Amino acid sequence: MIVFRSIVFNVVFYLVLFVYLIAAMPTLLMPRHALLAMVKNWSRVNLWLLKVICDIDCEFRGLENLPAGTALIASKHQSMWETFALITVLRDPAFILKRELLWIPFFGWCAAKAEMIPVDRGRRTQALASMTERAKKETARGREIIIFPEGTRRAPGAEPKYKFGVAFLYTELGIPCVPVALNSGLFWPRRSFMRYPGVVRVDFLEPIEPGLDRQTFYDRLQEAIEARTAELVAMGQQPRR
Repeated sequence: MIVFRSIVFNVVFYLVLFVYLIAAMPTLLMPRHALLAMVKNWSRVNLWLLKVICDIDCEFRGLENLPAGTALIASKHQSMWETFALITVLRDPAFILKRELLWIPFFGWCAAKAEMIPVDRGRRTQALASMTERAKKETARGREIIIFPEGTRRAPGAEPKYKFGVAFLYTELGIPCVPVALNSGLFWPRRSFMRYPGVVRVDFLEPIEPGLDRQTFYDRLQEAIEARTAELVAMGQQPRR
């Protein structure tokens, strides 16, 4: 039954994505917030489809830890799930993403219109400088900057591999950083079409205020995210009541 539900969900998910991408084309000629509204609607539809088809629910906790203004949101990355689900609870997010994603027809056009922040990983130091410059422009507009500190998806329980770029960004922006722990990889595993029933739990942890040196921040961020993520993974592996 789980295999059948997973197949159905994947077919419906990509059909819905295609429909929304086509429907979003007129918004490329409108103000950016028109596209953002459509993306948020698409994200909510995805969460609904997961619940109805795959019996996957979600819980967002610690939303009171999100500052009223701009912030750096540093999230654990286990699955494709958080790339759309986080959008539903944030006001005006700007994702830091691989530059190559902008080359994808339709999706790339929408990402560019939404003024996401592309990173050319091959340029290293220059990429950091360019990323920071763009992030400063977006924070000046009051947007939340979303970064996945490990740069790619990591399976639950895998050894963490945080990049130092998040610490560089933190010190350069001078804004609070909200660590985000989650257990999405248990239910939407990376590189797999399977979708397992359960509850995806997301915790927005206590903000790390600006002013720390890079190494202190880096250590504190990783410790906070990894400790809480381990707890959420353990909770997600327990049978549902």
